[in-house]
Amino acid sequence: MTGRVEARLIYGTPEFEIMQGGDFVRCAVSGAPIPLEALNYWSVELQEAYASGELMTKRWLETHK
Repeated sequence: MTGRVEARLIYGTPEFEIMQGGDFVRCAVSGAPIPLEALNYWSVELQEAYASGELMTKRWLETHK
């Protein structure tokens, strides 16, 4: 993703709002870049994005012990 700009979002239900334009966000668990058009998983509660459903579940389990 060289030359791309990281976006800043507000994660809502069922959509997100773009606060600062960009091409991608970072996965809160893996740090991997997620293109906005591929962003399907996020937490409204924690306001963070995830690269996959598995990573979203991992984070949920970590924060809901």
